[in-house]
Amino acid sequence: MEQQKLPNATLIIVLSIASFLCCCFYGIGIITAVIALVLAFNSQKIYNSNPEDYSNIGTIKTGKIISIIAIVVNLAFIGFVIWLISELGLEVLQSGDQELIQEKMQELFGQ
Repeated sequence: MEQQKLPNATLIIVLSIASFLCCCFYGIGIITAVIALVLAFNSQKIYNSNPEDYSNIGTIKTGKIISIIAIVVNLAFIGFVIWLISELGLEVLQSGDQELIQEKMQELFGQ
């Protein structure tokens, strides 16, 4: 019997990479990372039920690892944005005044 490919393997990789690349957009990449992770776990369940029928489990595992890393990076970026807002203030960041932002950053970092 010929081995077949697990479903959604390419989609998992694409979503995982997209989530990693989207981490700088205020953590929105966490959405695609979670979707990729759920799809990867579902594909892994299919593989575990009949491992001899499927050949591309490595792709699924790679997608899962990239998704987990992307979730961590997205959460770190969200944490950084929250910290920055709490330290500088939302009004300062929304003002768009580069001099004011630079002044506040220098105060914050003691330069």
